[in-house]
Amino acid sequence: MAGATAPLLGLQKKSLREQALSALRAAITSGELEPGRHLVETELSEMLQISRGTLREALRQLEQEGLLSAGPRGRLSVRHLDAKEIRDIFSVRAALESLAARTLCELPDRQLVSNKLRAAIDAMTAAENGSMQERVESDLDFHRTLCRLTGNETLLHSWESLEGSIRMSIMFAGQDRGIKNMSVDRHNEIVDAIETGDASLARNTIREHMDTAAANLVA
Repeated sequence: MAGATAPLLGLQKKSLREQALSALRAAITSGELEPGRHLVETELSEMLQISRGTLREALRQLEQEGLLSAGPRGRLSVRHLDAKEIRDIFSVRAALESLAARTLCELPDRQLVSNKLRAAIDAMTAAENGSMQERVESDLDFHRTLCRLTGNETLLHSWESLEGSIRMSIMFAGQDRGIKNMSVDRHNEIVDAIETGDASLARNTIREHMDTAAANLVA
């Protein structure tokens, strides 16, 4: 764990658990904590300057999110996905986000939806010169917004339950391939389709988006 970068160099005293969660997510997304790596509580708690109790709370949350997996005797490690798991994740994402796109096409005021999705894309554009963590978060925020705007809380909750797995799928293929899936143009195509009000077009655009993303990651 020597030579750790900024996400694991200590925390402020406020909301230590949330800060630990954020720092650990960033370290996993950036590859600082690479897939398959076993986590040593004593090292992490010292590095983050938090108690082992607070650390364990954060680690339990990350396990629930799908970022960590438990091995023999409950020892935690950074989750490692295989190609089939990634295809399965994106297949489920396609189903959820296709439902979201269809629902948005049926709304009477699609312009409001479009404006919010375009704002999310603007944030993606702004993050292009930022860190990998910022790029991942802006990409996830677009897709989260897509689901949230439907007003279907069950749909949103289902999508959010996949969020940790989505993060791990990015790390499976490395940052270069992950970034390729964050193309602003590809996300504008989704909004363009929703703006037409053509539910079939919007669903197909989402499915193509997810199929291409999965294929890129497992190529």
